[in-house]
Amino acid sequence: MKLFSLVLFLAFLLGTSAEQCGSQAGGAVCPNGICCSQYGWCGNTAVYCGAGCQSQCSGGGTPSTPSPTPTGSDVSSLISASLFEELLKHRNDQGCSNGFYTYNAFIAAAQSFNGFGTTGDDTTRKRELAAFLAQTSHETTGGWPSAPDGPYAWGYCFITENNKETYCTPSTDWPCASSNYNYGPAGTAINSDLLNNPDLVATDPTISFKTALWFWMTPQANKPSSHDVIIGKWTPSAADTSAGRVSGLWCHHQHYQWWARMWHWRR
Repeated sequence: MKLFSLVLFLAFLLGTSAEQCGSQAGGAVCPNGICCSQYGWCGNTAVYCGAGCQSQCSGGGTPSTPSPTPTGSDVSSLISASLFEELLKHRNDQGCSNGFYTYNAFIAAAQSFNGFGTTGDDTTRKRELAAFLAQTSHETTGGWPSAPDGPYAWGYCFITENNKETYCTPSTDWPCASSNYNYGPAGTAINSDLLNNPDLVATDPTISFKTALWFWMTPQANKPSSHDVIIGKWTPSAADTSAGRVSGLWCHHQHYQWWARMWHWRR
């Protein structure tokens, strides 16, 4: 149960490392009108909406993956197999994933999420693709500052987390499992039983990409999806504005690491 893909490591960790709403999260409310439990977690079952519920206790439905009308062609028109190989040239090294992360698996997963890399004009579509690949490459990188071809050419190197820990969220919906908060809803969304077969994330490359894309496309707790931010769909609330959260990379702050990663993918 501890085995999980590094593509999902940051995403799953963010979903389980801190409470999401209520007094435990500075008064934040859950997205889409769903309940905030007495313990500060978002959901729409009796566990969340019943005794001790802090806000929106009538529930509003489980956060769902947005399905905007695509305005562009397939993601494969933005990144060819040869460009994928060039940008991720070390992912197949013997010391890395050795062939796990394939171009075909990425394209198949991307095609299953309506709107990913196909929403907006060409600049917006390319920006979303670059941001996704930059983030997931960073979470799976095997590079170092003096690595051949630079540190950002070593994305998609690792498959599993090197320093595994057990992350457990109390929930009757998603029984205690490594990063169960996301394995449950992600598995439901992509029609794969990840609670009983969590190793699929690290053994099936298409499922690995699908889970990463699910997190990218799906609003969670008190934060919008990366997809909505990138395409300009998300509008900061009054609470977001007062807290300094606005659209843009790194909450609109300039950060050299983000720009360095993004520059590698702006070709």
